[in-house]
Amino acid sequence: MARRQPLSAASRETFWRSLQTLNVTRIVIALVLLLYLNFDARRGHTMGSAYAETCMFYAVAALLFAAVTRYYRHRFLWQLCSQILVDIAVISLLYLAAGGARSGLGLLYLFPLAGAAILAPLVLALFSASLATLFLLAESTWQIFISDNDPALFQAGIMGAAFFAVVVVVSRLAARLIRQEELAARRGADLRIQQAVYRIVVDDVGDGILVVGRDGFVFSGNPAARRMLGLDADSLDTGDGFRLADIPALEPVAQGFEAWLDAEPAEAYVTVKRWQGQAGQVRGRLDQPVHLKLRFARVDTPDGAAERSVIFMQDVSAIENQAQQLKLASMGRLTASIAHEVRNPLSAIGHATSLLAEDLHGPAEKRLLRIVGDNVARVNRMVEDILKLSRKVQPGGEPVHLKAFLAELKAEFTETHGLADNMIYIGDAGERTVRFDGLHLREVLVNLLGNAIRYASGKPASIRLFPVLDATGRVELHVQDDGPGITPEVRAHLFEPFYTTSSKGTGLGLYLARELCLNNGAMLDYEYRVDGPGGFDAPGRFVITFTI
Repeated sequence: MARRQPLSAASRETFWRSLQTLNVTRIVIALVLLLYLNFDARRGHTMGSAYAETCMFYAVAALLFAAVTRYYRHRFLWQLCSQILVDIAVISLLYLAAGGARSGLGLLYLFPLAGAAILAPLVLALFSASLATLFLLAESTWQIFISDNDPALFQAGIMGAAFFAVVVVVSRLAARLIRQEELAARRGADLRIQQAVYRIVVDDVGDGILVVGRDGFVFSGNPAARRMLGLDADSLDTGDGFRLADIPALEPVAQGFEAWLDAEPAEAYVTVKRWQGQAGQVRGRLDQPVHLKLRFARVDTPDGAAERSVIFMQDVSAIENQAQQLKLASMGRLTASIAHEVRNPLSAIGHATSLLAEDLHGPAEKRLLRIVGDNVARVNRMVEDILKLSRKVQPGGEPVHLKAFLAELKAEFTETHGLADNMIYIGDAGERTVRFDGLHLREVLVNLLGNAIRYASGKPASIRLFPVLDATGRVELHVQDDGPGITPEVRAHLFEPFYTTSSKGTGLGLYLARELCLNNGAMLDYEYRVDGPGGFDAPGRFVITFTI
């Protein structure tokens, strides 16, 4: 038994369950024998008191064995051997009481022998078969001396050989099943260990992880993902899941995922805005907007039965802020001396250029002077932007009425840049007001409109400004043009200081615009969206989200 005893707890539990099943079968056999006795008694036949007493004893013993096995899970081999010996003894007594080989009860030996072959080592199972065979041969031999009829010695020999054959075959099959179960138990234990390690890694990793279907249905996510998206724990732990598009604030994530499914780049940058409340069965709250870098990967499933994808989310807000702070740390040390060390020489160069322009009239000289003038203006603009960063005046004044403010801004901007009156479209702002310093808001929008002119087609309504309400009731101002969208590579550095894709730009315009928004409690970001009043096929827009 030591060699057959499994090492895993699961296999040992299987042995005890099999022994309990053997006990239940024994009870059924005892009841069948009692019913058979009662049936024969009604027909006028009698089996003798020994047969009845033996059946009653067997039924009681079967119940006792079942109770012991259920409540005393110790000494498995002793319990099994005692039960098998009782089975052989009882069946032998019934065999004698029923008239020997003529009764056909010799087949009952197969029950305990099969049980021994399954649960006991082969040696013990063969010993049990030998006991049953020796009894049958002994009984047949005894009939030679006390009976005139031909004894069933040959039949007893055949039955004994069958006993040994059954024991060997069943034992081999049981041993193979036991080895397979032990292998499955070990692999199951390894799998549980891997799952435990996976849960620890996934739960502790800083990046958010979402497992989604092709339709954007979220099946599971780690704590970091719940934290980034503002979801309650039970929104993913209940197993019901939800679709990303069901929550308006998560639409940028859903759209980035859909774009990736359409063979777009495997990375996207989105902003998840503040939201709270309940959308269907999904509950959660996000107090601050987060900027997320999304990476997508497909899961290889067998035969593609269930298509799954994984969305990796990285909160790049802190990374962006850290990169900006590193750049501003060095820039801050220069700010104090820029006014005297740079602006004064620039003024002198600009003045000298103007004087030279009065005396030089040749085409080559004019071209060189124009180059000098353009670069002086560019450096001076950069100095002005840097100085503005150091003058973060706290917002004040009266709330801004968007309808009148945008109309005035459009008229001024159109006249200044010589644009057609219908090139800039302003949506209906109603009576909405926002808390924002008027001068700061004008500077932010002038910067955004200046970028839009550079890429817009110039057609009527090719630039649009339209206020809307987000899911939480905050006012948003969308600025969009019909030009090509910003690529993900540029989006990753869009609001970094000194980053520009234009040879004439300083790289401080968008950064300054965002800083002014933050200074007024608002948020400026670029979103990949094609819905809403904009009506363009362009995949993105600048969005200013005002505070309530």
